[in-house]
Amino acid sequence: MRGEGVVAILVKYLKFRWVNKNLKKMKPLAKVVVVEDDNDLLFLYRHKLEREGFTVVCAKNGAEGLQIAEEHLPDIILLDLLMPVMSGPEMLARLRSTEWGSGIRVIVLTNISKDEAPPALRLLNVDRYVVKAHHTPAQVVGIVHEILGLKPANRNG
Repeated sequence: MRGEGVVAILVKYLKFRWVNKNLKKMKPLAKVVVVEDDNDLLFLYRHKLEREGFTVVCAKNGAEGLQIAEEHLPDIILLDLLMPVMSGPEMLARLRSTEWGSGIRVIVLTNISKDEAPPALRLLNVDRYVVKAHHTPAQVVGIVHEILGLKPANRNG
């Protein structure tokens, strides 16, 4: 408890509980599928998106992501490119070849520069190409809001 009194810690805890309790009562903004094989990044994106009121479902590879997208019909997908089992570009090509997946918004979220990305990606209707190393998770959430035409909520009390 270095520098903080018991009362200050209790106040922070109660505020955290109140915010989380009330977030659960709010109508979700939109459904998001995050397809990312890095567990730490997956946790960060999920946490930030859920704190903003999104319903989030996660997948660790493209095959799982495609299955989850078909089951949940998300409003938007955050898609990594380099993954095991099925790559992001392959998943996106399969998604776009279906009637149900042709109109889903997609943000490519990768550490591959746009110049190094597979050329076929340009033909697969990507809403935004985001290099993870250049954007914080909070900025990615802002991009999700922007693409979906949603106003960021002040849900932190």
